Amino acid sequence: MRQRILPWGALTTLCIAINALFVLFPLLTLVGNSFSGADGLGFDGLARFLATPDYLRGLRNTVVLGVAVTIAATLVGVPFAYIVARYDFPLKNFVALLPVATIIIPEVITCQSWLLVLGNNGFVTKALRDSTGIELPSFYGWGGMIFVMTLVYYTYIYLGTLAALRGFDGQLEEASRSLGRTPVETVFRVVIPTVAPAILVNAMVVFTLVVGNFAVSIILGNRIPLLSIQTYNAFVNEMGGSPVMQSTLSLVMITLVAIVLFVQKRFVERRLVQMAQGRAPAAVRVASWRGMAFAGLVMVVVLLSFLPLVTVFVAAFSESRGPLVRWGTFSLAGIERALTAGVDPILNSLKFASVATAAGIAFAVLASYLIVKKRSAATQALDYLVVLPLTISGTVLGIALVQAFNSGSMVLTGTALIMIVTYVVRRMPFSIRSAASSLYNIPDSLEEASISLGVPPLKTFIKVVVPVMWASVASAFVLMWASTLSELSASIVVYGGGLETLPIAIFRQVDSGRMGPASAYAAVLVVLIVVPIALSVKLLRIRLFATK
Repeated sequence: MRQRILPWGALTTLCIAINALFVLFPLLTLVGNSFSGADGLGFDGLARFLATPDYLRGLRNTVVLGVAVTIAATLVGVPFAYIVARYDFPLKNFVALLPVATIIIPEVITCQSWLLVLGNNGFVTKALRDSTGIELPSFYGWGGMIFVMTLVYYTYIYLGTLAALRGFDGQLEEASRSLGRTPVETVFRVVIPTVAPAILVNAMVVFTLVVGNFAVSIILGNRIPLLSIQTYNAFVNEMGGSPVMQSTLSLVMITLVAIVLFVQKRFVERRLVQMAQGRAPAAVRVASWRGMAFAGLVMVVVLLSFLPLVTVFVAAFSESRGPLVRWGTFSLAGIERALTAGVDPILNSLKFASVATAAGIAFAVLASYLIVKKRSAATQALDYLVVLPLTISGTVLGIALVQAFNSGSMVLTGTALIMIVTYVVRRMPFSIRSAASSLYNIPDSLEEASISLGVPPLKTFIKVVVPVMWASVASAFVLMWASTLSELSASIVVYGGGLETLPIAIFRQVDSGRMGPASAYAAVLVVLIVVPIALSVKLLRIRLFATK
């Protein structure tokens, strides 16, 4: 009994306490503030929300944007996945891998780069205007948001659909064709209905990401009422005063996401199709011009996804003035300024990401081990707590942390510690799931053998289990490093003077119309993200973006 309590019971209690302090307590504080009124408990915030047409338009627009982007991402991701799964064409492995790699590009960079291409002073906009007199519609607004978010989020549907198609039993297709169905009828009557639950699950993930999106929404849709922008503006306007409206709007966003997750759990997962283990249909080799056509179709999507990287680096090494970039010129002024006079955001990003990644991975390794290997009522509660941040957007998380630690015995607002806590909490669910991936394959007999030889349980965990987990831990480390470096939606809420990071600096430069400095910072950020990933894949043989 003592061995069960010590050390695992004590460590489980510690993990629950940490989550309760930095996740549950801020959320409860946020909910409490949303129901505060002039005389204590009340519904002033909710009444004001329902009585303000602009807030109701924000809710409606957020739902419309979520549905539109989800449909567009599905129309791109599903055919893309089907072509990759069912056909063999030139450059297939290269094409199949690239969409996954687009996940590492921060949203603020994607948005900024498309402004350099199709914005009011973008090189395509300017070239068409000067050469033909054609004036492109403004990239700001609904069209720009849907276009950019589709290219950002289609990868999630692509990956989910590709996995479902590769697990599809080819005998079902053979049976359908033997009954006289054409290949097209088989796809729409057999294949798509079977993989539809996987498509819907990932589509709902995309919807929740769009609801909480901050970077693209505030840059391209600042004049369109959206919940994410309204929540951030309420936070800025209520700074130092009553936080009732920022809390109410945050609660509305949480409720909207919770409804989607409930629908997913209640209806979609019930339609999951279980089939006997079979062999997926072999990819059909498409030769000659058809092969090039298939490769060209998917390559267009991939090139559109990677155009931001090319554009940012070209702009970073070009002369610029305000929103204008002089394409075709060469200058190191922007990079030199970023690495000298404007180096503070770079140093802050490296410092915060390093500490947050180290702390987050240490917690993820311990928590994942407790959840998978030491199952109990307490570890089940821990499992629920660690996934709680998935239900809230970055902006809402930042507001909750500021409200919880802005006064009282633990004041963290305006310090570097709150930036680190924000990073760890924001990425905790992903790092824990990644670290836990190898634990399911580690037999309990391995630990039992070590303990039977007299090695204490905690030392067995450190000396035996952790080395076996090395591959998944290394993957979690690299992915958390990349995601913390690119974090914007929560950090822009909690940061204070002297704590500006690279994504915040890029956002501020874009907001001020200074595309040159923004591109220089963006190029530095991409290098800081890509280089560690490339080195890890090469030296540690980590398969971060495996497609098979």
